[in-house]
Amino acid sequence: MSQQSISILTLTVVASGTVAACRAVGFNGAQIAVQGSKPMGLAMSSATSGSALAVVTHGTAVAETGAAVSLGAPLIVDAQGRLIPATSALRVKAGATAVTSTAANGAILEGGDLPEFVIGDALQPASGAGEFIEILLRR
Repeated sequence: MSQQSISILTLTVVASGTVAACRAVGFNGAQIAVQGSKPMGLAMSSATSGSALAVVTHGTAVAETGAAVSLGAPLIVDAQGRLIPATSALRVKAGATAVTSTAANGAILEGGDLPEFVIGDALQPASGAGEFIEILLRR
């Protein structure tokens, strides 16, 4: 599979600081600097502070990896805005009691985002950091 970018929605933001191409960008226009953060999307090109930056938010995009990635792996952002495999799956915490009561009616959960925001899934594998792969963005 070739590295494509089939953008369904690309938004233009003002870059806040230096942003490298193919890295995750936050809603503030800055390159993501905290692992697991919720990004707006992926930068289509590099940008300097104050310049216009196109960010792919829906569709497929080319992303830089921060580690080895398996085909189909769910991806999160590392502390440099690169994509890495999600570090954990959602499950009941060890030692916790699973809730089986129908009386709870789903009212036992709070919030909307998980501790690690999954930005997308790998459409290509990568053998390590610094590779560029196509991903399918989730929303």
